[in-house]
Amino acid sequence: MCGRYAASRRPEELTGIFGVQRWDPKETLAPSWNIAPTDNVRVVLERPLKGEAAAAFPPGPVRQLRTLKWGLVPSWSKSPEAAAKMINARAETVHEKPSFRQAFATRRCLLPGDGYFEWVTDAAERELEEQGRRKRPRKQPYFVTPADGSVMAMAGLYEFWRDRTLPGDHPLAWWATCTVVTTEAETTPLAGAAGAEGPQSLADIHPRMPLVLPPDRWDAWLDPARTDPDEVRELLAPPPAGLMRAHPVPTGVSNVRNNGPELVTELDGPEVGTLF
Repeated sequence: MCGRYAASRRPEELTGIFGVQRWDPKETLAPSWNIAPTDNVRVVLERPLKGEAAAAFPPGPVRQLRTLKWGLVPSWSKSPEAAAKMINARAETVHEKPSFRQAFATRRCLLPGDGYFEWVTDAAERELEEQGRRKRPRKQPYFVTPADGSVMAMAGLYEFWRDRTLPGDHPLAWWATCTVVTTEAETTPLAGAAGAEGPQSLADIHPRMPLVLPPDRWDAWLDPARTDPDEVRELLAPPPAGLMRAHPVPTGVSNVRNNGPELVTELDGPEVGTLF
């Protein structure tokens, strides 16, 4: 799954990397090394502009850097309460699930990040839990990040939800939300893992991972004119193997109140027991 990630790149850098044509400085977010569900996040998407903003561009979709809330609220939902439960959409079923299938067809986005966090419980802690001697085993966080230091582009979907309890001109009348598409974790070796201690593959850390799209799929994924579900599903293939590395990080990232570059600092070894 993807339940926490880091994104510290400046908007000016992201616009160059993703070919963004427009972003609103008023939507700028501060760098974050501990993004959690329901937080505001940056996404790259393509859609037509409206009003005065549209005058500066030719007719048609414009690639934009936008700020959305992480946790998708379907347009037909009666309330936004389920948002925290819809932070991920499974690649295997995203085309058929009522909450995601319309967004999958026409409202796809990319969520740029430095990497994502995943937690592993060591064998001794798991044994205590199984014996009923520990209800909440301690877990060691790992940071999974592109081995070459590039930006990680997670496949996502976005949606708009109208709060009918508010007038149309109210600033909170419309919610713009998103979710991260996940897939089965790679079983192939992580970059630099051969012969080293620790997890040898992403599957050793967690059975799921965010679907990270390579640059040659960005244009097709973002294209709102590409609406055939079978054609779009072809873009859900896992990325080439061996592009990611993982390292243990301080357990402070487990607390959402903590936020700073020290949370992605590579440790010499796990803080929580012996995991592998």
